[in-house]
Amino acid sequence: MQFHFQHFLKALLLGLFTLFFANLHITGDISKYVNPKYDFMSKLAAIFFFILLLIQLTRIWQEKHSHHSCSNGCDHDHGNSHWSLKRLIGYSIVAFPIITGFMLPPVTLDSSIAANKGFLLSQGNNEEEGQGTVQESLMEGAESLTEKENIDIYSSDAEDVALPNNNYLSQEEYNKKLQLLNESDTIQLTNDIFSTYYGEINDSPQLYAGKKIKMSGFVFKEEGFTSNQLVISRFLITHCIADASIIGFLSEFDGADTIQEDTWIEIEGVLELGSYGGSKLPLIKVTSLNEIDEPSEPYIYPVLTLLGD
Repeated sequence: MQFHFQHFLKALLLGLFTLFFANLHITGDISKYVNPKYDFMSKLAAIFFFILLLIQLTRIWQEKHSHHSCSNGCDHDHGNSHWSLKRLIGYSIVAFPIITGFMLPPVTLDSSIAANKGFLLSQGNNEEEGQGTVQESLMEGAESLTEKENIDIYSSDAEDVALPNNNYLSQEEYNKKLQLLNESDTIQLTNDIFSTYYGEINDSPQLYAGKKIKMSGFVFKEEGFTSNQLVISRFLITHCIADASIIGFLSEFDGADTIQEDTWIEIEGVLELGSYGGSKLPLIKVTSLNEIDEPSEPYIYPVLTLLGD
């Protein structure tokens, strides 16, 4: 029997990929890479890598071939041939993502990403240039999944569709939460309904002026803010991290300048009709706040509903 180093190296890489995907699911870090809707795809990848690993393990030890048996050429891989530059580059390309995956742990999106993407408050309207209102910009992130998936959450005629996403509600539950938004004196922005409430408030901020609001998020500050202003922000994930959009409410309170960016806070306040960059938008007058730890699930996802009754 002969030991084939290159077959061993291939098995090692396959084993590391299998371990990497399995670890993401065990720790829950997979949600920092993709929307839970696509969890099954990464699980299939882990299973696929594991099957390939089992096949590759059988090739590490093989019977030794005599030299004359391949004197006229053969089509099998000896596994111990000399390393060429081409082969070295090939292994490096395959090894690079798994090395970086283990060495660079997943990091939650923060205010630096928000600054690079451009926060929605900075995309205010300029009617003279024909741009849309700031409310339309603020609604864009919350509606993106509905547009991409052709989901009509208000339809009662469509057939029932069970969507493979952790954040889904029945049509009845969804309607009750919308009713609660309109009838309750205090609005609670919980993760499951955050994007919907956010869109409704930004669409008609005058309807909710005077209501109390409770929410949590990380601190983001934009150039031009006064010392008592900051944004309480969340990242909305539609499909994956690459299409994340930052949404949040401009908030005001004394001492806002003493709170560092990326600090997670939980606040209570009162909604008012404010303005920024010449555009009207909802403004939170904070009455109380507490610093909190970053939650285990820092991102929010659009609501997916069962269509029909």
